[in-house]
Amino acid sequence: MDSPKDIDAPGPSDASEFVKQVIETMNLRPDLLKLSTFALHCIDYACQRKNPASLASSTLSDESQLSAATLLSQDSAGSAISASTANSAYAVSNYESTSYYNGITDEGEHPDLLYRTGSAKYPWIQPSGRYPYQPTKSLRGVYRTPLNDVWSTVGPQVRKLVKDRKIRYSIDPARFVTHGEDGEETLGPVVIWIGVYPGSTSADTAHEVSQSILELLEKNGVKDVEVEWHEAVSWKAAGPALLHVVGNYNPTVYVRRHLTAALGMPIATAEGEMNDAQGSVGFFFHEGRDKHGNPSTKVFGVSNRHVLREKIKGKYEFKGPGAPRQYVRVNGLRRFQRGLDEIKVSIGDHGIIADLEAREVIELEAKGTSEDEDEAEEDATELRKTRESLEEHKFAIADLEKLYDDVRTQWSDIELRNIGHVHYSPPISVDVEGEQYTEDWGTFDLEEAKFKAQFKGNVVDLGTAIAPEKLTAMMYPQSDGGTAFLYPLDRQLRINGIVTRELLANPDLYDSKGQPCLVVLKDGCTTDLTVGRYAGLESFLCDENGVESIELAIYNYDKKAGPFSAKGDSGSLIFDGLGRMVGLLHSGKSKGGSTSAHVTYATPAWWLIDRIKAKYPHADFNRTTW
Repeated sequence: MDSPKDIDAPGPSDASEFVKQVIETMNLRPDLLKLSTFALHCIDYACQRKNPASLASSTLSDESQLSAATLLSQDSAGSAISASTANSAYAVSNYESTSYYNGITDEGEHPDLLYRTGSAKYPWIQPSGRYPYQPTKSLRGVYRTPLNDVWSTVGPQVRKLVKDRKIRYSIDPARFVTHGEDGEETLGPVVIWIGVYPGSTSADTAHEVSQSILELLEKNGVKDVEVEWHEAVSWKAAGPALLHVVGNYNPTVYVRRHLTAALGMPIATAEGEMNDAQGSVGFFFHEGRDKHGNPSTKVFGVSNRHVLREKIKGKYEFKGPGAPRQYVRVNGLRRFQRGLDEIKVSIGDHGIIADLEAREVIELEAKGTSEDEDEAEEDATELRKTRESLEEHKFAIADLEKLYDDVRTQWSDIELRNIGHVHYSPPISVDVEGEQYTEDWGTFDLEEAKFKAQFKGNVVDLGTAIAPEKLTAMMYPQSDGGTAFLYPLDRQLRINGIVTRELLANPDLYDSKGQPCLVVLKDGCTTDLTVGRYAGLESFLCDENGVESIELAIYNYDKKAGPFSAKGDSGSLIFDGLGRMVGLLHSGKSKGGSTSAHVTYATPAWWLIDRIKAKYPHADFNRTTW
């Protein structure tokens, strides 16, 4: 954390007046308030978000064109790292960075060099001439060296030196063999090989930590060891496991939802991502037995066909091992950036309150003890509670900063967001077995390492955007009868059962006027948790291409509740207050130019489940563990 003494108040063009005020508070009472430079950036960002006119123009269409690398470069921490690395005296040349480890993996997939301590002793010489030869390298183990004798004690200390910089790392003792043009092999020195996520660490930081490592080694009698830093991601190509759902008092409760293993998870495919095609996970099921009748441990996710296989016409089915995989990813580019922005806003909000409370503590302390006993007691209570609240906000900022760092370093690489691959998808149709319901669904095979630890089956995290009492009131249509909705203690509503065709036509719920009604919910990529009302009768739809279909129509709950869905919510499960499946959302109707629907359309769950079971006859939708 930067010391307040080292932070100068930015000029008018650099930060808001509020940030300057926060810095003044930090300088006045560093014992009360110490915020990182990044937290100050977040406060500035949060202030701008609350004043949209001050934001630089960035439309959804602009955001959808951003690459993963661009998104990282927009981040304040990431851009600072990139700039400092480029200008650092310790940075290697671009050519050395991309060529230094040539040969240690196939097809040029070797990592980039970030920094090395041996630059002076082992200078990099760029190949020249008409036919320059690029030496190759291969990795070797470290055996029978002085480092081997002390690694069990020194290794953890090296780890701590790296970890103290809040770096996600890999630390590998290694030796490299250089293969010359004449076939001669040269074994290099022992190397402490440190891997960091791309864009997460500057060359200056690498140099500083490396010098500490070398000092540590020398104290333990180890010399002639080099430290090299490279940029790479963990070999677990699927990336880290999805996050777990946390309790209401965890400050990250809302801003982590886009990476949790619950229904409504935002997804995008590799083929559709750059066109900003994204959607949501509807529900999960266990296969039970494969097409040959053999026991199967596979678990599948369900979403819309147009989300999973946008460009392919006709039926798609994964052909098995060796066949190319159509990857499904958690979070498209736009949703991922939104997730980072939400964390920054939350940090900023806590920082704003922390500053206000720090100044309140200063004022109460300066006031002194009143001669009036009641007032003195009240002031003491106020001071104590304000201090306690201030500490909670500081802890929240620390937790949110850690989450931001984890998300940015572990999930920014788009390949690490792969959570499975498309398994089966029938063509989009409205003429299946004489019915006119929209068949727009597909399945994807979930990657066990991503889901298993946090998998709870078909549960919806109701989140915190709608307060429990408000949601209960919206889901409680009767003024004098039994409730159709009981807010779950852990916010996780389990999906169980289906609203049948008969119940859709004749709901078993009634409003305050004694009229039948069906209030429904959905949790989607764009609009999160929303409440709506089933139209009561099936709708008939003819799209712009003249295709006719029969749909379940969902209306917005009311004006204050906002739209039930918007573009990006495709694939979301619609369910009632008892957790029964109602339908799979696939489209909507809105005013021209708007992305928010005033009518949402869905395929009925009672029909869809039968279609899924025709392909997966042993499908189990009710398992609660992997």
